[in-house]
Amino acid sequence: MKWPDKVTIKEVGPRDGLQNEKEIVSAEEKIEWIDALSQTGLSYIEITSFVNPNWVPQLSDAEVVAKGIKRNPAVTYGALVPNMRGLETALEADIDEVSVFMSASETHNRKNINKSIDQTFPVLQETINGALAAGKSLRGYVSTIFGCPYEGKVPIEQVFMVCDRLFDMGIGELSLGDTTGIANPRQVEEVLDLALKRYDRNKIALHFHDTRGMAMANVLKALDYGITSFDSALGGIGGCPYAPGASGNVATDDLVYMLEDMGISTKINQAKLLDAAVRIQQSLGKKLPSHQMAVYSEQLKGV
Repeated sequence: MKWPDKVTIKEVGPRDGLQNEKEIVSAEEKIEWIDALSQTGLSYIEITSFVNPNWVPQLSDAEVVAKGIKRNPAVTYGALVPNMRGLETALEADIDEVSVFMSASETHNRKNINKSIDQTFPVLQETINGALAAGKSLRGYVSTIFGCPYEGKVPIEQVFMVCDRLFDMGIGELSLGDTTGIANPRQVEEVLDLALKRYDRNKIALHFHDTRGMAMANVLKALDYGITSFDSALGGIGGCPYAPGASGNVATDDLVYMLEDMGISTKINQAKLLDAAVRIQQSLGKKLPSHQMAVYSEQLKGV
């Protein structure tokens, strides 16, 4: 199948990447990092999450960060918003796009949101209505699409029930999440074979974690299906506090390198991207797991 000519990379490092990191990054460092990301050519950056700070202490400075960054008019700045309380703060901080989230599996949803799936729907509907009334675009995340760390395989009928409801509520794009990084290309094929008969491919994004080294292979399979929107985190940082064993997202720098080398445009400046990666690597005080950063670090030693 002919691959797409261009792909949109949605950088989720400042939220999904940092939320599972034990080393607390200061608000000032986050702001400087996001400002650096804003100059790379990325068109979308998910900058934080307006959740209860007791859930994710790393993101307790959400409002400070959102108000402190220098906005690039070419960039959409999104944030995760769980409920109306979070939405009120997100609107005060002038977030461009609101992302709501839930799981396809009951147990992970309870662990992650502290509610059943049925209890989650009305909370999200209220939040979505509020965001739409405020003129914000909306994105939805569905976790555990390819399997749950507690329940194992999730029936595809259950996955689509959740996805249908979110689209009916009014979201514009749905990100299908491989939360623990257990998916393989055959699973991606099986899900997309059915999903793209049901939903517009232009409203579907994929969100892969690289726990078992399958993320790039899964991206390639999704490209075969004409998917052009992917979530990633710079340097491959990330994970889910409520998904035991999940490692980082597919690395933005690795993904951009592969796509550009294949002739698929991302409009992202790789040199600036790696400079931004060095910045967050220093803040975290550890080596980032991406392959491009390993190569870049060796090159810097020779300078």
